[in-house]
Amino acid sequence: MADSAGAKNDNSIMESPPVSPLSGREKPPESPGSRSRYQVSAPGHSFRKVTLTKPTFCHNCSDFIWGLNGFVCEVCNFMCHEKCLKMVRTVCSCMAPTQVRVPVAHCFGPAGQKKRFCCVCRKHLEGNTAVRCEVCELHAHYDCATFSCGDCRLCHQDGSQDFDTFPHHWREGNIPSGARCEVCRRTCSSSDVLAGMRCQWCGITTHAACYLIVPPECGLGRLRNMLLHPACVRICSRNFSKMHCYRISESYQNELDNLEDADRPTKESQLATTPDSGKQVLKVFDGDDAVKRSHFRLVSIPRITKNVEVVESALRAFYIPDDPLEYELKDNGQQSLVDDDILNHNGTPDKAIFKENVPEAWLLRAKPQETEVLSIYAGWLKVIVAYISISKNSTVDSVIKEVLTQLGKQNEDPSSFNLVEVYMGSKQVQRRVLTGQELLLDKLQEIRKISLRQMNQTQIVQVNLLLEGLPVQLSKEEYADLLQEHLAIKSHLVTITHVYGNQGAVVLQISCFSEAERIYMLAKDTSVSNQQLTSLVLPEIMHNKLPKGDSPLLVFVNPKSGELKGRELLYGFRKLLNPHQVFDMTNGGPLSGLHTFRAVPRFRVLVCGGDGTVGWVLGVLEAIRHKLVCLEPPVGIVPLGTGNDLARILRWGAGYSGEDPHHILVSVDEAEEVQIDRWTILLDAQEITDDGKENGFLEPPKIVQMNNYFGLGIDAEVSLDFHHARQEEPGKFNSRFHNKGVYLKAGLQKLSHTRNLHKDLKLQVDKQDIELPSIEGLIFLNIPSWGSGADLWGSEGDSRYGKPRIDDGMLEVVGVTGVVHMGQVQSGMRSGIRLAQGNYVRITATKPIPVQVDGEPWIQAPGHIIISAAGPKVRMLRKYKHK
Repeated sequence: MADSAGAKNDNSIMESPPVSPLSGREKPPESPGSRSRYQVSAPGHSFRKVTLTKPTFCHNCSDFIWGLNGFVCEVCNFMCHEKCLKMVRTVCSCMAPTQVRVPVAHCFGPAGQKKRFCCVCRKHLEGNTAVRCEVCELHAHYDCATFSCGDCRLCHQDGSQDFDTFPHHWREGNIPSGARCEVCRRTCSSSDVLAGMRCQWCGITTHAACYLIVPPECGLGRLRNMLLHPACVRICSRNFSKMHCYRISESYQNELDNLEDADRPTKESQLATTPDSGKQVLKVFDGDDAVKRSHFRLVSIPRITKNVEVVESALRAFYIPDDPLEYELKDNGQQSLVDDDILNHNGTPDKAIFKENVPEAWLLRAKPQETEVLSIYAGWLKVIVAYISISKNSTVDSVIKEVLTQLGKQNEDPSSFNLVEVYMGSKQVQRRVLTGQELLLDKLQEIRKISLRQMNQTQIVQVNLLLEGLPVQLSKEEYADLLQEHLAIKSHLVTITHVYGNQGAVVLQISCFSEAERIYMLAKDTSVSNQQLTSLVLPEIMHNKLPKGDSPLLVFVNPKSGELKGRELLYGFRKLLNPHQVFDMTNGGPLSGLHTFRAVPRFRVLVCGGDGTVGWVLGVLEAIRHKLVCLEPPVGIVPLGTGNDLARILRWGAGYSGEDPHHILVSVDEAEEVQIDRWTILLDAQEITDDGKENGFLEPPKIVQMNNYFGLGIDAEVSLDFHHARQEEPGKFNSRFHNKGVYLKAGLQKLSHTRNLHKDLKLQVDKQDIELPSIEGLIFLNIPSWGSGADLWGSEGDSRYGKPRIDDGMLEVVGVTGVVHMGQVQSGMRSGIRLAQGNYVRITATKPIPVQVDGEPWIQAPGHIIISAAGPKVRMLRKYKHK
């Protein structure tokens, strides 16, 4: 692939095809094993007629194949009717790299539980050895994922080229049931085979034979106003995998490693064949790199087989669409089989050079060629424009001159152009500029020796890193000294652009890829003041390119919430939106997302988690609000916690029950904005004497923010017991039903408990002393929902107090007499004891007491507690009330 040489010629960029710039060869004569195959217009397929022994469906029209005969591709297992044979438009898996115009690597993670089909071999995904791309709809067996090409969604600009038009990104199969074709309006989905096409951006679906009729430019569909357009995002991703760029948790990679360990015994067991079977299984490697990594394919062949047929089977196993006469098999001793040799595992000699045993492992090698043909295309045209024949003496400079002649640009300066080699792997896309005097034929043979599959897939720096986990409240100079001490940063390459002292975080701008990679990897293994550092690669949003009127959605997901349904939501939102606008809360928290969106003039926030997760996001938002262009972004909620009281009063429901992520996003787009009060709680721990006098500080003052409610006494004590139980066995607390059961158990254990809270507290509301009755718990309400939806204040009218609202600037003070009273409130039989209503509260505690703020409990030392308004109200999104 060719690139322009920097500033020499900005308007002329030459790029190689998505396949290797060194792999495009003229179509050789048909091999002896393929002359009887049926030819179709779609490239790469090798169809043959088969007799059907079980119910089978056509991959082209998804209808049932009646009769006993069908046609199957021997490479990718595409099955179709005889009548559909001439209408096949789906490209074979072996030719998929030739269709890619902008190579983008995939981000593989463990697959979900739904029924899916492999996008490489087209077979049903069974068992636990399946993976899926976290960004697009590509599903595959773990063993097949290696053979998928880098055709993921293009979600950002990498700084080298800008794309004016935005085409559809089609993916075959695994589309929702009942989906209809955009062209003919007939059903195009199938639960029986890999059929139908779906755009990964706008979501339109078509038949495989109809999608070519759809206009190429994508309109981004129903969610376009909340989607972060890829043309507005820039990230220099060289040396960083897409897992790093999209901040996908490294725990996914650990699960993939476990899949590899589970898959290896299965492959080894397939090697064991009985002497009576008519087949033998060979272990075939496609190069030296595969031998080192022990990555092989199993090839099943008859016991008596000509070598050319074995080579053809091996090429199909590696999805290489070349002539088998140009390749050879070698054993570990590098001894070759010639074309007339016959592999015979029965021990009878028949011109076989291995008379006793066929070697267990084979290497697939390409035979040396005198000439090759390169397919080269210009980056500014995005299509193949030249086929160049090369020989032993062909250099990069001579190829560039010949290409310019074919393009009619022979007057252009050849030194203004570069030829770029691109390896388009499934997990990483690598580019390398070839030097002018480099011999291309030697380079071609070198790549083939390393890996034939790699050969078949080969086609001003500014990196922003967020470092978290540093000590808080330091100056910019102090953070620089700290990083110099622990990470040995190079000051002429690294600049601290943003400091977040309250969060102990800094943003680094690095002008060297190798230095960025070194800091990124070193920070993950570095601790400062016994605190582990976290490093994240951040994209840059070019806010001046955002379409006018758009309000992109910033999504935060806690994947550990909601019976682990948060992980499926995380995958669903990454697939529907730009993954650069979806952030995993367990990987860096909310600061990374808010910093990325700091210059966006208008945006909304969606938080997927419990009340604690919502409070975390609102707290960080309040702390860095002054650094945002959009000072008050409205916040919506997907309830994944146990109580979800804030989500209840905003109509988002009592809990997530598996709703389609697309419907959730549509609801967020239609939601109305409301305001809600937010309160600051100052906890000033001091030793209080019996007569109420202060006798020195016990601990430094503490300030927390409150959104829902603040409780003291029995309510907080039950929450504290639940919190301790969850800390002891966190793996068991992944079910909302189980969590409520533990709450119930903790409450029953307090039935006989007596605290006499009214004797240990003094309460002032709006500077008026409030006499406390005999109560066990005191609760301050900001919203009319407490303890998983209970109405603690009650709905009865009272002339002493106004009707509570979430934006009235008032707190409701309520007392409960014990666990039985709390149970009656939650069952709707009774309400709490109304004590007061006001906007300034002062509490004096003479003894240590359990407290909880929005479900987060602890033991508070004696002292003063002051509750006051926390400045501006928070803008929230309330779900539209449909009829």
